[in-house]
Amino acid sequence: MTTTPAVPSVDTTPVPTIPGTKIEQNDAPQSEWDTLRAQLRESPSNPDGWLKLVELAEDSGDLEKIKETYEALLQTYPNTSSAQIRYINHFLNPPSFAFVQTLFKRFLIPSPCVDLWKFYLTFVRRVNTNPSQREQVRMAYEFTLNHVGQDKDSSEIWIDYIQFIKSGEANTTWEDQQKMDALRKVYHRVVQIPIEGVDKLWQELEAFENNLNRITAKKFMGDLSPAHMQARTVLRGMDKHMKILFPPQPSHNGQFSLALPRVPTFSQNERALVGAWKAYLKWEESNPLELDEKDKGVLIQRVQAVYRKAVIRMRYFAEIWYLAFVWTNNAGKTEEAIRILRAGIEANPASFLLNFEYAETQEIVGNFPEVHSTYEKLFEVLRRELESLEARIGSAPSSANNSLDSQTNGINGDHTPDINTSQTTQTSSQGAEEKPKQKSKELAERRTEYGLAIIMYMRFCNRAENLQSFRNAFKQARKDRWTPWEVYEAAALMEYHCTKAATVATKIFEKGLEIFPDEIDFVLRYLGFLISINDETNARALFEGVIGRFSGDKARPLWERWARYVYQFEHLEEAQKLEKRIAEAYPNDPPLKRFAQRHTYLGTDAIASRDLGVALIRQHSTTTNAPVKVENSIGGASTVTSKRPPSPESSRRRDERDYAPHKRQRVSPPPRDRDRDRDRDRDWERDRDRDRDRRETTRRRYGTPPPWERDRERERDTSLRRPYEKEKEEEKPSVTLPPIVSWFVGTLPEPSKFDGPVFRTDDLLQVFRSAVIPNINRPRSPAVPPPRSTRPPPDYGPYQGPGGGTRRR
Repeated sequence: MTTTPAVPSVDTTPVPTIPGTKIEQNDAPQSEWDTLRAQLRESPSNPDGWLKLVELAEDSGDLEKIKETYEALLQTYPNTSSAQIRYINHFLNPPSFAFVQTLFKRFLIPSPCVDLWKFYLTFVRRVNTNPSQREQVRMAYEFTLNHVGQDKDSSEIWIDYIQFIKSGEANTTWEDQQKMDALRKVYHRVVQIPIEGVDKLWQELEAFENNLNRITAKKFMGDLSPAHMQARTVLRGMDKHMKILFPPQPSHNGQFSLALPRVPTFSQNERALVGAWKAYLKWEESNPLELDEKDKGVLIQRVQAVYRKAVIRMRYFAEIWYLAFVWTNNAGKTEEAIRILRAGIEANPASFLLNFEYAETQEIVGNFPEVHSTYEKLFEVLRRELESLEARIGSAPSSANNSLDSQTNGINGDHTPDINTSQTTQTSSQGAEEKPKQKSKELAERRTEYGLAIIMYMRFCNRAENLQSFRNAFKQARKDRWTPWEVYEAAALMEYHCTKAATVATKIFEKGLEIFPDEIDFVLRYLGFLISINDETNARALFEGVIGRFSGDKARPLWERWARYVYQFEHLEEAQKLEKRIAEAYPNDPPLKRFAQRHTYLGTDAIASRDLGVALIRQHSTTTNAPVKVENSIGGASTVTSKRPPSPESSRRRDERDYAPHKRQRVSPPPRDRDRDRDRDRDWERDRDRDRDRRETTRRRYGTPPPWERDRERERDTSLRRPYEKEKEEEKPSVTLPPIVSWFVGTLPEPSKFDGPVFRTDDLLQVFRSAVIPNINRPRSPAVPPPRSTRPPPDYGPYQGPGGGTRRR
């Protein structure tokens, strides 16, 4: 197997710089190309900008500018075959052939794209036109097929190679025999590969073998038939995946259009595309060709090529890079797997998935300096993102901005809130605040993610090096204005669990409380830590010191956390005093709720389940679809319905619902007179039988009921049935459904969500009722055709909007 492209040498000297024009430095104003190039240096992930830059460079005709443009483009989007082909096309002249060879050596080996390899073969055949150079052309074909011969789109290369072998001269019998053996070898290879046109190649092979020897042809074809049939089956399965993943690309002025990947927005279509790629990759890994262990290299080559295509087209999806790394590493190619991770981080520098995986990979092999470098680069990228987002938000009034400013001032030692900013926020309009608030929320989320990266770095320092390394990392994090409160909590817990020094951990919590005094979540974590180490004195001091800072629902979690501690470990007098304070803070809470919470443990609430009957009500609600209202012993009622599964919000309000007072239960109606109902049933059945006999007589006479008779029957049936059915509905007892049916009904959408066609059940039943079913036992008299009606037949098709009555087929 040849390891380098078989490109013949050309009698030209290497061209270090493309001859022609050179951009002269002067003080003239920048051109549109220069301005756009500067913008792309700042934000390279802009496909539209790159397309415009390429257009400007090609329109200028400046080869040096074209070279600079494509080099920058391929640095941002490496292995993009359409850009590589257009780049090389500009230098396909004899003085630049050496430069073209250099480009091919750079582009070919890592590229899985068949178009680039075909372009390479075209160049080789253009340069090697002498019959004495046929061996170099043959080596180029073999070199190409060893790399992309398993690709579905490589059929054109195989066919050209076969034609190239057939066109060779054979002056002796030995040469003719060598030619036939070479053809047989190529045919036998290609008919076992799922490529386009494999059926036609099989027919050519069969004709070729039969022309040589029918006896050996039967043996060869029989041996190859199972592999060929499997290849045809795999080709059909492959086509289903390829139609979605590789749509046809339009050409522009006879050139390949540049298909550049875009930064994902994770829309529904993009998520579907990722799912399609994952399905295709899993399918290829499953060995659909059923290759044996001796052909394991072919399977690895096929899957590897598919992963290379995936990371080219899905460049900004970190999940695809991660899948490529995992498969390559499991295949035993560790070095190549590491290169894939590095390339993925280069494409997605802010990817937590790829950076964390690369850091762990380097940590396992003991390359700690590389781990430090990886985290430092990630911190720098995340800080730039935070600063850019903060700049977009600007000075717009928002609560998150004020919180961020106060926390930043806390780091610098100034804890005074900005009163003027608060007043400005209150006077701003609600519409102007909507978008800044949304961005401020995004800023807070990004800041928390930044803190996650710092925490992972501190973990690495502690477990891989020593405690001092972790402390140095935390010391650097304290100087960062973007460090969130989660980092302080993680550092405190790490100090406590690694050194058992509760005093040091408490000091870290106190320092965090100075910087984040308004973060209720941090206060809850701090309080929970003090309770866990049984520091009741500091826990009580913390609660009493911060409870006045919060009001309303924001303080409720803090009240409830401290109440759980008091209920479990304090005296009853203390618990009652605390309940009195909670009642003053939340006067609308039912007293029974607080009392019951004092007598619960690990979610077991016997008061609600036994004394209030909530457990029985919920058990009954799982088997019925109607709301159930049960009176309890204190005059309250609990209403439960199984219409659909409870939402998280309803679960949070379950206690208020169980312990809140309700109205008195409705009195059920008295029992109905069963004898009177039985008489009514008998009368209705007698009228129904009389009408059925009359309709049967009409059918025997006319074949089908006339229109006026059908309308009269409908009115009569409706008038007879409506009062009876109404009373039947009123007295219908509740039906107990099986649990699985009740669950299914609960998952159905509400009736108000239905926007499709509405059918009149009376009309449908009348159609079925008046349908004439022929009797095969006796001949039927010819039916009298009914009179032609001027009204069009009813349309039960889906509603198509105004003017959409006509449906095309």
